[in-house]
Amino acid sequence: METTWRTVAITAVAPIAWGATYVVTRHLLPADAPLWGAALRALPAGLLLWALARRRPVGSWWWRAPLLGLLNFGAFFVLVYVAAQALPSSIAASVMALAPLALAGLAWPLLAQRPSLRWALACAVGILGVLLVVGWSAGAVAPLGIAASVLALLTSSLGAILTTRWRDETPLLAMTAWQLTAGGIALVLVATVVEGSPPRVDAAGVAAYAAIAVVATALAFVCWFTGLRRLPAGTVGLIGLLNPVTGIALGVLVGGESLTLAQALGMALVLAAIAITNLRRRGSAPVSAPARKPPVPAA
Repeated sequence: METTWRTVAITAVAPIAWGATYVVTRHLLPADAPLWGAALRALPAGLLLWALARRRPVGSWWWRAPLLGLLNFGAFFVLVYVAAQALPSSIAASVMALAPLALAGLAWPLLAQRPSLRWALACAVGILGVLLVVGWSAGAVAPLGIAASVLALLTSSLGAILTTRWRDETPLLAMTAWQLTAGGIALVLVATVVEGSPPRVDAAGVAAYAAIAVVATALAFVCWFTGLRRLPAGTVGLIGLLNPVTGIALGVLVGGESLTLAQALGMALVLAAIAITNLRRRGSAPVSAPARKPPVPAA
């Protein structure tokens, strides 16, 4: 039980950091350079982790890493950046709360992880919480922002499932570094062609980029992939519901957004959903966790 909750706590670092990213991006970073915003987030984080791991790709990881880098970081970061500029923080973060359904839906055929009844109950509670949050969120809803958020959800979910399917003896730090670096290099090339020179930012902007790269990217994705290695994908998706909770809380505290009683109830339901899926009967294995099968051989 203690080990499970320790893994949950480690995994939770990621969605909490990502929820904070919405507010930082919206208030401290330029709105007209989404490609550079994504590149300056991914590449420094990848190089930092690579310096710590000190290991280069081998074998199939020479093509796996670029593919996963595009799904988990390249396309995902651009879409999240666009969504953060087009939507209020609470709405942008809440769309990503549909991750439990996306992850569980992909994990069933690709990882043979069948959702349990307890997970379904927890998911229903969490989705109800998200509906309360979105239904009473203040601010206009831009179609472009919603579309960007949905595409970000789909690309990141597929990338997470493939990362789990292809897991092997490769150290987690090295695998994350390769993906971030590959995605970051691609983003720099595209940003240079499309947007020209990097945007000029003040000292606050530099600090914001550094915090996002180190905390909300390097640290957060190591924690997220740790959860995907040790927990069922559907459970990890439910932990990801902390993303909108954090986005809402910071949107109220920093962005001046309003918080209603219904939104507060929704946040409580999200926390309850995470607790439900990780409850364990005395003397038994976690009810919400389907049996983990050996790693699936690479296709």
